[in-house]
Parts: sequence; structure tokens; C-alpha cells
Amino acid sequence: MNRFRISTPEGTRDLLFSSCRALRQTERAVREALEGCGYSEVITPAVEYFDVFAQANPELDQENMLKIIDRSGRICVARPDNTTPIARIAATRLDDAALPVRLYYSQKVFRSVAGGHGHKGEFLQVGAELIGADGLEADQDILSAAFSALTSTGADNFRIELGHAEIYKALIEELGVDAQTAESIRRLIENKSFAALGDALAPYGERPAAKALGAMPQLFGGMEVLDQVEALTGNVRVLGAVSYLRRLYKALDEAGYGSRIMIDLGLVHEMDYYTGVMFRGYIGGAGAAILSGGRYNALCAKFGKDLPAGGFGIDVESVAESLQGAARPEAATRRGTVRIALTKGRLEKKTLSLLKAAGYDISELEAGSRKLIFALPDAGVEIVLAKAADVITYVEHGVCDMGVVGKDTIMEKGGSFYEMVDLGFGKCRFALATKKGKDVYGGYKTPVIATKYPAVTKAFFNKKNMDVETIKIEGSVELAPLLELADAIVDIVETGTTLKENGLEVIEDVAPISARVIVNLASAKMKKAAIQKVISDLESGLEG
Repeated sequence: MNRFRISTPEGTRDLLFSSCRALRQTERAVREALEGCGYSEVITPAVEYFDVFAQANPELDQENMLKIIDRSGRICVARPDNTTPIARIAATRLDDAALPVRLYYSQKVFRSVAGGHGHKGEFLQVGAELIGADGLEADQDILSAAFSALTSTGADNFRIELGHAEIYKALIEELGVDAQTAESIRRLIENKSFAALGDALAPYGERPAAKALGAMPQLFGGMEVLDQVEALTGNVRVLGAVSYLRRLYKALDEAGYGSRIMIDLGLVHEMDYYTGVMFRGYIGGAGAAILSGGRYNALCAKFGKDLPAGGFGIDVESVAESLQGAARPEAATRRGTVRIALTKGRLEKKTLSLLKAAGYDISELEAGSRKLIFALPDAGVEIVLAKAADVITYVEHGVCDMGVVGKDTIMEKGGSFYEMVDLGFGKCRFALATKKGKDVYGGYKTPVIATKYPAVTKAFFNKKNMDVETIKIEGSVELAPLLELADAIVDIVETGTTLKENGLEVIEDVAPISARVIVNLASAKMKKAAIQKVISDLESGLEG
């Protein structure tokens, strides 16, 4: 039987019975909460012209959109987000409406997802947009609706973190870098890649903007982080944004939400989209943010009418799944435990030796066992042993809070997580190698590159604006140029002995490799103190 007749496309799934009931119950609670806050429902088409989203965000990644060609040949897309169509409505359909207008939606979004990662390509989102109002009261209105919506679901283990787009924008402008460098720095801050960010900012020395940007990934937690950024910079725009966050927090605290608020000044996603306050929501049991929103005052103007606006969207499917998971007996135990995934082999042994030096009891692991999950006595820590690529999968999906994995695996597999520490061991490098005397860069022929790491290879040559053909090799990649299958290889090199013995030589280093600590997006916020303790213990072992 043709499997496409009985299966669903990548990223989609059937929901039956209890899953349906849980989803509808959560959706209904959020809808009723938003209606109670004065928001009225709108429905937009599931299919829109591609131009709508390209107009809103020219930098939007087309690979993430599901495209459809209509009968006239125009490119359409299945709705990849809900805010952009509502901005279109606000700019073109609400001429007679009294401002501000409070709108909400409950409809699906669609994304194109890569196979094998377990990411959702279709999910139900409920959100709210406040059109035509700006300032503190408007942002308080939006955030109060977000708190009310999540509270209505019965969730008790959620937090919303606040940031401000102006902080990064002001500091990067003060630093005076080009657009490509600015984007590289932004990505490193967003991923909390502490070590790589330090390297990127090293050329700017002790300049105040560089020091403040370097600290941004660490500036998350309570209100104390606002004091910390004020001590790092005198930038008037930054201080203005910090002052605004203080006033917004005070207003929300007086409304009873203070205990659920966190600050993260490293919120720097979609900086061309957001213009002011930004926020994300996390809930226990979900591996990623279940709510995202902020102020986007420039969006409606792109459709012909300049209106201030702000809003948020909630992934109600993830909320419903988290609530179902919270009802299981093991959920309470997991809430107080830090689960660490270790890459089997050398990285595992070195990491365990660091934990042992810090006082953790790893005797059960040292005794030898075929178990894969170990609880460390009296530590609130569990160890999971896995293959390198699986460490990333477990951390990304939140079933493990953190992991130790090589930079090579991170570069090849990618994923959504924070890369928080370079542990410095397991050092080697990616390198481009070929037969002695061969010029890979010369001539008109498209070079053929053999490798176990096609993603790393393509990224390396893309930076050079070179077109290459890659061939995936699973075994001894050195054979490919010897057998004239490829012009060169990209592989991991430690000493270079194997290359030399086979008549190959390194012609260029691609990237350094070492062991890194990665942390789940939600766990970093919901279990900050416990995770930072483990990281501190690992670092103390390195120093010892």
C-alpha cells in the first residue's frame, strides 16, 4: 500500500480522544479569558499571498514556509504566523473603528520542518493584538491579558520574561559594526553562546558597549539584572529602556503578577520586527517557549497605515500537553531534578571526572552497568548516557535539561538550545584537506567535497560564496580523494597523522572543536539556580 495514503506529512499528526479534549479545554479557557479582557475574535485566511509576509519581514526565511501556487501563478503560503495578517487587516479594514482595537484569534499556523527532528509543522495558536495604543498602559494591557490567559488554563508553573529591543539596538549602534557583524553578535547573544560571543567581541577591547553586549546572555533572572546592566553602560537609550522595564514591572506587580515575572535582557530575536518591550512565556514540562510577543510599532505601516501595535501568541497545544504531563506522578520529581545528557565515550568520562572532583557521588557509574539513566545520590541530578546527536535531541525537546556535547555535533545537527559553556576539553578541529599539490580553489570545475559533515561543509563554502558538490561518506573519508571520487575532504583533525600517512594535507582550518555545555531553553529559565550550580561545579573542576 502507498504509505502516503495512510500517513500524515512531516510535522503534522492526528489528535484523538483525550488529546482532543485537553486541547479544546485549553483553547476554550484562553479564548474566554481574552474575551473577558475585552478582545474580539477575527479569522484570517489559512492561505495568503507570499507578498504579505515578505512585505512585513523581508528577512523571513522562505525555507520555513509552505508554498502554494494559485491558478494565476501567484505564490501563496499557508499562514506561517498570525500577527502579520492581523496587521494587514488593521491597516486596510479598520478605517471606521475607534482606536484602540482589541483583537484575538484562535487558528493554526503552518511551518515547513526538517524531517527527523520531531518539530511541529502545524499547531493551534491563540493570541491577542492591541492595535492603536502605545506606552506603558498599552503594554500592561497586553501582558495582563497574557497572564490572564495562561492562568485560566489552570497552569501553576509558568513564568513570563521581559526584555526590550532598544537595549541591543542601542549598544550595537554604539559599537559601530557593520550589518553582518551585528547579526553574528545578535545570534550569539540569542543562543547564549558565552565563549563564542567573547571571541567575537574581543577586537573591541574594553569599550563599554562591547562589555555590555558580552554580558547580555547572562543578564537573565530577577530584577537585579536591571541593576547589573545600569552598572555596565551609561548609554542613554539603554538606561531609558531599563527605566521603562522597571515601571512596567511595578505596574504588573501591583496587579498581582510580580512573582511570575522574570527579566532576560538577552531577548534579541527578530530585532527588525520588535520595537519595544519583548516577552516570552515558559511552562513546566514544555521544552521551549509557549508564548511569544511584544511591541511591533512599525508593522502596520508596512501595509499603508502607521499604527502602534503589540500582542502575543500562545501555543495552546504545548500548554495542553504540559498540563497533561503535570498530572503524571513523576512530574513533581522531575520539577526538582536537573537531568544531564552526556555523550558516551571520552566526553562522558571527562565530564564525570569533573563532577566527581566537585563532590558528586558517581560510584554507580564507575561500577560499570548497562543502565542508561543514573540518579546521583543527594544531588538532585540525573545522568543520561546517549550518543552525541541524541544529546542535542533530548536537550532540545526538554526531556533533559542540559547536556555535554562536542561543537562538531552542534555545528552539524543544529537545534534550539543555549550553548552556555566551552569546557575546553576534547579539542580538535574541522579542516579542509586534499592531496598534496592539488588546488581546490583554482579552475572552473565545481569542487567535489567528501565529508561526514555536509551541513558544516556547505556553511563553510557558503561563507566563501563558493558552489561545491558534497558527497556524504560514512567511513574513512580519506579514501574519497585517493580514489578520485572527490577533490578534497572536510573532516575532524586532531594530530593530522592519518592524513599524512595517506598523502593528504590540510590546506585550511574550518573551525575549532571542543566540548560544550548546552541547556534547554525553558530549563535555563525555570531551573536557573540549579543549572547554574551544576555549571559552576563543572567549571570549578576544570580549574582544579
